[in-house]
Amino acid sequence: MTLAPDLSSTKTSLLRDRYGTAFDLDAPWSRTLSDLFSHRSIRAYLSKPLPSDTLELLVAAAQSAATSSNLQTWSVIAITDQARKERFAQLAGGQSHIQQCPLFLVWVADLARLAHIAENRGLPHEGLNYLEMFLMASIDASLAAQNAVIAAESLGLGTVYIGALRNQPEAVSAELNLPKHVFAVFGLCVGYADPEKPAAIKPRLPQEAVLHQEQYSLEIQNEAIEHYDETMTRFYAEQQMNTPGNWSQHSVDRIATPESLRNRAQLREFLNNLGFELR
Repeated sequence: MTLAPDLSSTKTSLLRDRYGTAFDLDAPWSRTLSDLFSHRSIRAYLSKPLPSDTLELLVAAAQSAATSSNLQTWSVIAITDQARKERFAQLAGGQSHIQQCPLFLVWVADLARLAHIAENRGLPHEGLNYLEMFLMASIDASLAAQNAVIAAESLGLGTVYIGALRNQPEAVSAELNLPKHVFAVFGLCVGYADPEKPAAIKPRLPQEAVLHQEQYSLEIQNEAIEHYDETMTRFYAEQQMNTPGNWSQHSVDRIATPESLRNRAQLREFLNNLGFELR
């Protein structure tokens, strides 16, 4: 396929950035793909407000994502109050970009709406107690949020997910007044990136580590992981990131003990308290 010169050069550079090495594909390309491949985590924001109705537009994009059985088992809570954003920044371990961004979104797995509908009709809803429903709601929330991210970035906005909300789920739930059967899966900063603090595209694992043909294999991933460790060691150094060792070492440190999960080892107990019985 013949591409316009600007798209062709964009394709080549973005593929190289995404994998940290030359990676060429003789495949169709589009400006949507350019937006996708340009994704990076933005952790420094301008105070510039968002255009009118941006929030509603992002939610419409989120609602355009797939949802299992059309149950729509997610909701999102928009936070613009500065004091509340500052509290969330502290709950997330002092992540100052939460209080910088003009819009902070908390995406929740929401089974309360279905429970409410069933209870209002005097109908049973025992099925909500099973792990499948919690998993469905978490997937629904993730798909919706990613649609919103793509929409935001296509408008020139920056984003970063905040998984650290799961470090203190009780405090997060109290701050948001969450009822039973609702759980904050993650947060999302949205705003204009500070050009004085640019963020780089972080390389991902080679496709040889994640793309399997017909059947899964661990053994064939070894060489790709070794290559990725070298790529990420260079990236950490170039970006002056305080990440000791290579990607493999960083990753195994993250899963070494219950303590390395950063309070999330107690997540099942908290979910039970919120009405997610996870049978």
